[in-house]
Amino acid sequence: MSDLRTRIEALFTHSAAELQQHPEAASVVTELINGLNNGSIRSAQPVNDGWQVNTWVKKGILLCFRLGRNVDMSASGMPFFDKHTLPLRPLSVDDGVRLVPGGSAIRTGCYVAPGVICMPPMYINIGAYVDEGSMVDSHALVGTCAQIGKRVHISAAAQIGGVLEPAGARPVIIEDDVMIGGNCGVYEGVMIRERAVLGSGVILNASTPVYDLVNDRILRSTESHPLEIPKGAVVVAGARTVASPFGVANGLSVSTPLIVKYRDAKTDARTALEDALR
Repeated sequence: MSDLRTRIEALFTHSAAELQQHPEAASVVTELINGLNNGSIRSAQPVNDGWQVNTWVKKGILLCFRLGRNVDMSASGMPFFDKHTLPLRPLSVDDGVRLVPGGSAIRTGCYVAPGVICMPPMYINIGAYVDEGSMVDSHALVGTCAQIGKRVHISAAAQIGGVLEPAGARPVIIEDDVMIGGNCGVYEGVMIRERAVLGSGVILNASTPVYDLVNDRILRSTESHPLEIPKGAVVVAGARTVASPFGVANGLSVSTPLIVKYRDAKTDARTALEDALR
């Protein structure tokens, strides 16, 4: 692993034209993609009670784009033109993934564990890690390098942001048994700790303050730490008054996520995943 990291760091300083001629570039990209596909390489990984971000993996993914040339990858009559280094991820029935037909795609270079359910249309991008028993529902996106834990439900139209566009040093991290409600958006390296619940329409990014009504505190990101939603927190979309004279005069407010409770038996029952689907 350290040898691959060293080779990626060295190649990253080369231009696209130089990479095309470099004798090692293709083999390095192939090794990275294979490691991402089988889960042995991750853009971030749990360490003790925290997470270690592997920025060299992001550099390797960017190498795939820089090295790649557009080729025709059309299959089954569907036009598909992309970098030759980044086809769809190879899947077979032995992988244990339920990929329901209807316009879904999983790009190569991501790990999708056995028992994951992919409802159409949805998309999982390169560098992502989706662990066992999770569901990516219709019109949902798992962005580049996002880390999704076990038994996570990413509901319809939810967006889990990536680290390439817009660029960000830290991927979004969603820990085990998290429920992401419909039309939620989680971006810019936000971390959702295990068993948390995001109600429909909650938007979280690096500049979002989250008001914890249970513990009378405000959660924010800092330069050294991302916004972190605590374990078991139940977050809903709220609003707070715009305090400027103009805001008060016009009755304005801004959207604000609120932690209204922490998980209990009633929450568990409402957010339980259906084992029969798996």
